Amino acid sequence: MIKKIPSSQLKPGMFIHDLNCGWMDHPFLRKQFPIESGKDIAKIGDADIREVYIDTDKGLDVGDAPTEQEVQRELEQEMIRVAEREPAAVGGVSTREELARAHKVHAEANLIVRNVMRDARLGHQVQVEQMEPVVEKITTSILRNSGAMLSLTRIKNKDDYTFQHSVGVCALLVAFSRGMGLDDETIRQAGIGGMVHDVGKMQTPDKVLNKPGKLTDEEFTVMRHHVVASREILEITPNISQTALQVAAQHHERHDGSGYPNRMKGDEISRMGQMAAIVDVYDAITSDRVYHKGMAPTDALRKMFEWSKFHFNPELVQAFTRVIGIYPVGALVRLESQRLAVVVEQREASMLQPLVRAIFDARRNYHLKPEDVDLSRPMGKGGADRIVGHELPEKWQIDPMKFL
Repeated sequence: MIKKIPSSQLKPGMFIHDLNCGWMDHPFLRKQFPIESGKDIAKIGDADIREVYIDTDKGLDVGDAPTEQEVQRELEQEMIRVAEREPAAVGGVSTREELARAHKVHAEANLIVRNVMRDARLGHQVQVEQMEPVVEKITTSILRNSGAMLSLTRIKNKDDYTFQHSVGVCALLVAFSRGMGLDDETIRQAGIGGMVHDVGKMQTPDKVLNKPGKLTDEEFTVMRHHVVASREILEITPNISQTALQVAAQHHERHDGSGYPNRMKGDEISRMGQMAAIVDVYDAITSDRVYHKGMAPTDALRKMFEWSKFHFNPELVQAFTRVIGIYPVGALVRLESQRLAVVVEQREASMLQPLVRAIFDARRNYHLKPEDVDLSRPMGKGGADRIVGHELPEKWQIDPMKFL
């Protein structure tokens, strides 16, 4: 049985099932291993890991600890309470209308980031003016329909992850800033910050940056230096804003002071830095990498809720969830009718009742003629169904993007 316990309850003889943190937030070569000595426990403590999951079938038990299923149910109930409280505004055009334009802007943004990163690697100055037009286009696309652009941020080529992650953070941070009601100039500068937040990685040796596996302790230290390098590069960049600097310098700080490089805590971290931390982790854990499989968006949001107990501002995590939706555009979901469907539009009335496109009969295991189902409508009006959970596209060999 898998149970969750505070790290303070660990003892030799237990078996770690999950360290309950992002891959870049722990120094272990594996996420599953036996606790053999106090040294293992000390290493977990030094990494500021506060809670872990243990496998009681492979090691010692803690009788009153909650099971993984109990923890997940509680988190899902919390997410639903947030979803029902205050849904975010939806754009004025459909995903279908916006997707082609968003594709072009997304491709342009990837090219711009690649050029900016190449210049930084060569020691050239970052040109803020080079990024401003495409950030403006991303912002306009998100205003028209945020789901189209944000669905594209989950598509990444493993070889180009650094560039595509920067575009993803830009788009997500623009949408988040808009959802928070920030002014147009701050939104624009947040987007620029997202584009260049990892520019310091261009000073990281390729053998570390592109290593197809877990980093050693020494490599871990080298990789973490990219935040300092990003700040140093941007501090001498003409026309860079304080907002963009905050994104780059603070996106790895954590609310409980366990982050880096400065171990800032709570409101010592700027509001934009706290928002960037949420966006950066969400984009990272929903992305496929050479060494780990990306989470489904709903699973990732549940993890963000769980980690907000220590690492993130809980109110901002809730606000971010309202912006992108529990079931974002492009997510594959299971309906009560046992049909699988792709989320195609969010609904202002409720994040739990989006417009979906039913495409597959999971009970009989065959493809259906695509049918749009508005879950906010009653029986006989294109509705009368509800989401009971989400599904992994690879399990069913379905590419949701083909159905948008």
